[in-house]
Amino acid sequence: MPCRISTGPALPASVSVTSLSERIGSAIAHCLRCLPFPRYGAAGRTLNLGASLVLALALCAAAGTARAGVTLAALGDSLTQGYGLPQEEGFVPQLEAWLNAHGAEVTVLNAGVSGDTTAGGLSRIGWTLTPEVDGLIVALGGNDLLRGIDPAASRANLDAIMTQADAADVPVLLVGLDAPGNYGPEFKAAFDAMYPELAKAHDALYFPNFLKGLSDLPDRGAAMARYMQDDGIHPSAAGVTLIVEAMGPSVLELVDRTEAKGH
Repeated sequence: MPCRISTGPALPASVSVTSLSERIGSAIAHCLRCLPFPRYGAAGRTLNLGASLVLALALCAAAGTARAGVTLAALGDSLTQGYGLPQEEGFVPQLEAWLNAHGAEVTVLNAGVSGDTTAGGLSRIGWTLTPEVDGLIVALGGNDLLRGIDPAASRANLDAIMTQADAADVPVLLVGLDAPGNYGPEFKAAFDAMYPELAKAHDALYFPNFLKGLSDLPDRGAAMARYMQDDGIHPSAAGVTLIVEAMGPSVLELVDRTEAKGH
């Protein structure tokens, strides 16, 4: 039986929650996000593991409740999960609303876990690619950057994620990030290149930078101050809106691919 992925933010208002298990899963996810523990380091990894396990159980408990249309899973980290934002203002609810406003009947499932690396995403891809998932958004690598993980390791993890999606005949939109220069030019070149190269190798769609909606603004410094949270890492709700507007057309292409495959 398929199981629904609904990690991170609770389901948006446009999706009816019809079972008690979904309500419980959403409540547990909300409580986990409110726990006063760090998301990074050893304690953070423990919390993230616990969150992933609880969320996986909630997904399976909510099996068979997706509405008609295309179902996309967004596999990512805190940028996808909606860290620091009210549930309805995170990336996934805003993206789903944008897609539906543009005529696409789409459910976007939140497979974002705060603090997750590409290795964490690889460990979760098996239960993310449930039978009901028609398309996959892969938006990982930010925490690899923060930890200075060798781009070769990040590349291998992303390659393995996409290989599993290929095996399941699930189209992929790979979302990249731009590495800063403080790790050196070789690191930056290897990190920046892995996204377009992997997208080409797997015949996947490619969106160059999760934060493109902000980084392309004329005054980047002012944009960062206006559209980022106080930590300088995660976008505000208004920032997420700009991110969704920039990425949305590429996600519509992913929807078209899933429909062409008959999903």
